[in-house]
Amino acid sequence: MLALLLRDLRLSLRAGGGFGLGLGFFLILATLVPLAVGPQPERLAPIAPGILWLGALLACLLSLDRLFALDAEDGSLDLLATAPLPLEGVATVKSAAHWLTTGLPITVAAPVLSLLLFLPPEGLAWLSLSLLIGTPALSWLGTFAAALTVGLKRGSLLLSLLVLPLYIPTLVFGAEVTRRGTEGLPLATPLALLAGITLGCMALLPFATAAALRVNLR
Repeated sequence: MLALLLRDLRLSLRAGGGFGLGLGFFLILATLVPLAVGPQPERLAPIAPGILWLGALLACLLSLDRLFALDAEDGSLDLLATAPLPLEGVATVKSAAHWLTTGLPITVAAPVLSLLLFLPPEGLAWLSLSLLIGTPALSWLGTFAAALTVGLKRGSLLLSLLVLPLYIPTLVFGAEVTRRGTEGLPLATPLALLAGITLGCMALLPFATAAALRVNLR
């Protein structure tokens, strides 16, 4: 599993479809929103949690179509299906590699970029915590959707239509954690729900992803 993880990390960094693409999109969004809405802090601060979480969601979406497409094109996916490592393990490694190259850099950069949106200092720690807990769910859900559309021509549009509704609960609870943390409100409930979604995705979706890959490889 470690060898496969290192391989996917190298391919993602070389192809430019992971770290650079997602982080660049996140930076562009955080820069453009103040230009479109106006630079007034009283206008940007209330919408900052939602904008930052929406940016993280869309940034994670950008590189999903590459998760299995390249392996399917060069035949590596067929070799992975016959390897000693079960497809459930392959799905877990793919999800982890996607999070390490997309979700983790966004989590690290978000507190800095949030200054462009005038997020109050009280919300910085909660923004980082919510992204750290919630972004793995985005990667695991995206890997499942990518497995469903692997091998389809123009599957990127179908992939977006499939995965965006699945992202909604994570988006809602992640932004709510940041908002409540900023305002000093109780946040145990949205934080627990966000963690529950992520843990559920990590426990169940590798099996669903493996089943989807087996169907598409027949």
